[in-house]
Amino acid sequence: MNILDKIVLRKKEEIALAKQQVSIQQLEKQAHFGRSTYNFKDFLLAADRTGIIAEYKRRSPSKGIINGNATVEMVTTAYNAAGASALSVLTDTDFFGGKADDLIQARAVNQIPILRKDFMIDEYQLLEAKAWGADIILLIAAILSPKEIDQLAATAKGLGLNVLLEVHDQKELERSLSPNLSAIGVNNRNLGDFTVNIQTSFELADQIPNDFLKISESAIDNPAVIRELKSAGYQGFLIGENFMKTNDPGQAMAAFVSAL
Repeated sequence: MNILDKIVLRKKEEIALAKQQVSIQQLEKQAHFGRSTYNFKDFLLAADRTGIIAEYKRRSPSKGIINGNATVEMVTTAYNAAGASALSVLTDTDFFGGKADDLIQARAVNQIPILRKDFMIDEYQLLEAKAWGADIILLIAAILSPKEIDQLAATAKGLGLNVLLEVHDQKELERSLSPNLSAIGVNNRNLGDFTVNIQTSFELADQIPNDFLKISESAIDNPAVIRELKSAGYQGFLIGENFMKTNDPGQAMAAFVSAL
């Protein structure tokens, strides 16, 4: 059993507990549930934005603690000021040190799209994301069947949420496409062993239909890589660890953007 399998098993337990603690009716009554979500495409392609989806995460299974000091409000507002097109906030607790309050706090101080970064396997999680103020949800092809992807994406779309599908290879891409998706993200990190290879994005660039926004995720550590990815057709770039491993993630992003 690899780390991804362990995460999914734990996620099923978390969801069962959450359903007992907070009903769907309670989620639907939360203030953010009725808000109109931001359109991911509008912000990703905006001339005054960078295309960067800047991520807030405290730790990861492969690296342990990445940054245990920087607060979500401080980091996300600095990312926003530096030109982030969207924010990514981890809400997985056991493996990434995230929590619902991180997303809720980020929503309170930012007026750009926010991605709930988690391992989404149940429609209940989509309702949580909507209630907490997310605009985008992540579906990971490696842990979902094509039918599950289509159903979850349709439900998310019905809630007004944008849907980012994450793939790791051509096989996952080919079996997972759905008209209910907003964007395709190529994760350059193998979630089975956490090795990274930026070439994954270049190999899949032409395989992603132009109907979808194209996002490259992970292993982006310098501005030159973004220029190359743009030339290959990518419009979005998810960067987290490269900024979060510094003492001042917001300043790290500002310096990165100034070099673009």
